[in-house]
Amino acid sequence: MELRQLEYLVAVTEEASFTRAAARMHVAQPAVSAQIRRLERELGQPLLERTPRGVRLTGAGASVLPHARAALAAIQAARLAVDEHTGLLRGHVTLGVVGQFAAPALDVPGLLADFHRRHPAIQITLREADAATLLESLRLRSVDAAFVGLAASVPPGIAVHVIVDEPLYAAVHPDDPLAARTSVTLSALQNRELISLPRGTGLRAVIDEAAAAAGLTLRIAFEASAPVVVARLAGRGLGVALLPESAARAHPRRLHPLPIVRPRMRGRVALAWPADGPGNPAAAVLVRLARHRFPVSFPVSAPRRH
Repeated sequence: MELRQLEYLVAVTEEASFTRAAARMHVAQPAVSAQIRRLERELGQPLLERTPRGVRLTGAGASVLPHARAALAAIQAARLAVDEHTGLLRGHVTLGVVGQFAAPALDVPGLLADFHRRHPAIQITLREADAATLLESLRLRSVDAAFVGLAASVPPGIAVHVIVDEPLYAAVHPDDPLAARTSVTLSALQNRELISLPRGTGLRAVIDEAAAAAGLTLRIAFEASAPVVVARLAGRGLGVALLPESAARAHPRRLHPLPIVRPRMRGRVALAWPADGPGNPAAAVLVRLARHRFPVSFPVSAPRRH
């Protein structure tokens, strides 16, 4: 039994496809198929079966998979221990970031500068995308870790370290009728033109899920990929901005911030990585450094109440 056979088994299982697994492992598909067949012959049982919907584990394969993942994780841990002991850590790490990473709580450039000083031999790739894309990239392991916005629940197979956790606010121009209020409900915004981050972001997912649960249809008139742009549009009187509290309060002369009190919603940004561990020793070191630099804000399971 060889390490690459276990790697291919895990990849085919996660991708539900020999073709996608081969692309992920940067090898030809026949090589993946051949190694899986060798592993099946050695174990004496078929581990995978092809179906019209893709590839799935057999009963024997489902029994083997946890041991394969545990073996790979143990090897990664051993490599990391040796690399850290010798101080010769090398490799490559790909970090994903959402558009709002420039927020003070997310000093990603500072993190990367610190990481580079500690481990100059590691190559770093930075990839910016929305939260939905980055979470899918984590599942496919095309990124090693990512700073993402979170909806109400954490996707399966993903571990998170929450960094920013704050209530959602509405923000309006000082001349807007809502500026006379001290708070607002989501239902009161149903007939207003709203300004929000686009679909695919964690903040937008929170808003859409809350509206659906309340049976409301919201009118999103404007979308912008950065909270500062959302705020600027509202500051021009173009609608009601839906923002995290810090962003809503950042423009006191141009915007009147209003907590959304029913339902209460929270915007969260977290460091995320595959639940079974980062894919390589370099990524594991980066995740550990990021968790140290950015302390936990509030637990996912117990957000603050106001």
